[in-house]
Amino acid sequence: MPNDFDRDDLVAWQPDDEVRARAQLTRFISACELDSFASLYQRSIEDVAWFTEQLLRFLKIEFNPPYSQVVDLSRGVEWPSWCVDGGLNISTSCLDRFLKDGLADELALIWEGEEGLVRTLTYRELHCEVERCTAGLRALELQKGDAIGIHLPMMPETVIALLACARLGAIAVPLFSGYGPAAIATRLNDVGAKALFTCDAFPRRGTLIPAKVTADAAVVRCPELTSVIVVRRTGSEISLVAGRDLEWEVLIAAGERVGKESSIAEATQAEDPLIVLYTSGTTGRPKGILHSHCGFPIKSAQDMAFGTDVGAGTRIAWITDIGWMMGPWLIYGATLLGATMVLYDGAPDYPGPDRLWAFAATHGVNVLGVSPTLIRALATHGEEKLSVHDLSQLRCFGSTGEPWNPGPWWWLFEKVGQRKVPIINYSGGTEISGGILMGNPLLPLKPCSFPAPCPGIAADVFDNDGNPVRGVVGELVIRKPWIGMARGFWKDSERYVETYWSRWPEIWAHGDWVKIDRDGHWFILGRSDDTLKVAGKRVGPAEIESILVGHRDVAEAAVIGVPDEVKGNAIIGFCVLIAGAGCSTELTNALQSLVAAELGKPLAPEKILFVSTLPRTRNGKVMRRLIRAAYLGEEAGDITALENPVSLEAIRQAALDN
Repeated sequence: MPNDFDRDDLVAWQPDDEVRARAQLTRFISACELDSFASLYQRSIEDVAWFTEQLLRFLKIEFNPPYSQVVDLSRGVEWPSWCVDGGLNISTSCLDRFLKDGLADELALIWEGEEGLVRTLTYRELHCEVERCTAGLRALELQKGDAIGIHLPMMPETVIALLACARLGAIAVPLFSGYGPAAIATRLNDVGAKALFTCDAFPRRGTLIPAKVTADAAVVRCPELTSVIVVRRTGSEISLVAGRDLEWEVLIAAGERVGKESSIAEATQAEDPLIVLYTSGTTGRPKGILHSHCGFPIKSAQDMAFGTDVGAGTRIAWITDIGWMMGPWLIYGATLLGATMVLYDGAPDYPGPDRLWAFAATHGVNVLGVSPTLIRALATHGEEKLSVHDLSQLRCFGSTGEPWNPGPWWWLFEKVGQRKVPIINYSGGTEISGGILMGNPLLPLKPCSFPAPCPGIAADVFDNDGNPVRGVVGELVIRKPWIGMARGFWKDSERYVETYWSRWPEIWAHGDWVKIDRDGHWFILGRSDDTLKVAGKRVGPAEIESILVGHRDVAEAAVIGVPDEVKGNAIIGFCVLIAGAGCSTELTNALQSLVAAELGKPLAPEKILFVSTLPRTRNGKVMRRLIRAAYLGEEAGDITALENPVSLEAIRQAALDN
């Protein structure tokens, strides 16, 4: 099985004529009167305004009044204004137009809970529920510009709440369903939230997680918050605070009573605030990424359509949470395209490791979004149960969250997809509203790679001096603005400019190390602040980790650099072993030798430490900065996004023992 980032000549998948013919991207290229992806991409970065206007037409985004200018750069590339003077409440493009486009009775969503419950909503039913929820929020005296938290698992009410916030002209603040009270309170207070959606509890691996108890502990720290709306997800016993709490059904009933007039979409401008998405910072308070009505949803729908080939009726599922960018991405993108979002609320490997494949087969999923972390975990169970599930409706896998290791990539491609289903690699971020780099149905795919940047994204690779480079590792940058770019950090414009725009004039520095091979395929090698420099040689953690997980006994791996008087940095490896494998001096030596043979002796780990789990966020990203801090005994900074804080203590103990 290939395990080498330098095998640039290997193409794993090629689109056939049928795939090309049906692709949304083919339709868009034709509508632009162009003849190839290459010609589209080149024009999209030469004339960003032209491309954006073509995109808005393709997505049938209706403005009232129309915009007078696609983009205004008078404040500089860091602060563009899009769809100038245009009126847009994005909920109308997500819902209202389908009532007259013949899709009203098509499925908008399918939901499955961990316990086996299934619910569905058509576009007509979703529109009705969003209207009633909007009217109910107005009955609570919530209004345009108010911030409203959404602390729910992925379920129908989550979709309704997000779209109702947009319809009201409010600012949605999605929160990870697994956050603790302090993390929730910090974010709600940062935006001055007036209300919060939560639920009684939700199941994970057969255990009920008491969401309402957590929300209560958070809300008492939020003096501006006046209303808590509680969804009955499990029927668990809860207490309601008089004058503050009301159940979902009461909100909806109130919306019905006040009438149709209270359910209409608020008149909002295209650049009015829509959503604040929080990401964790290395130090200090979390970053609130601000997006507008004409930003995040448009870029989400673009990438979904052009990258994963989603259109009306396509069934798309993504294993995610509303607190991760991919949750709102799924909701906005699917509804703008008239697709069917297929939601799963539960552990994807419970009660057995084939739960994800059973879910995809049962609901006829066409596009299945996963993370490399999830696939690494599922691959350890083998493919014995795959054959019992009919995955013939799958057209592609989507993948985002972190770089791939070749072994798990090949397992998904060969064992699950039978070499027929492409893995559309997707990388960008919350600040991008989606992707910088992404595969698509028109281009050949190499393992772990990206065949091109997304249309409209003027991506490049710079060396330390700001010069474009090819064939060597460099910094991922963007040369021009795009419609999905962040509208800054919530009330912290200086921090936003410092984070992304301060390294080179008028250049967005994203913070990823990448390499472009001789065929133009892109490889992400990790975050630039994770990159290791040992004895004058620079290496991305993913390169070493891929070699480590190539060993039959290693399920997961992470590497960090620590100060070394001789080398500058010494590499420390952390490995999680497969069930039944035991740690030993022989295994340590074997792993060090593997890396030395592939990358050279200077880049072999100084130490290999065996741990039961790695610290990761709730969306599956391994937190190397926290591993490094724990190993060195330093302050960890913000850990509110961490799923398993106990893993840090295990790393500290491993450091002391070695």
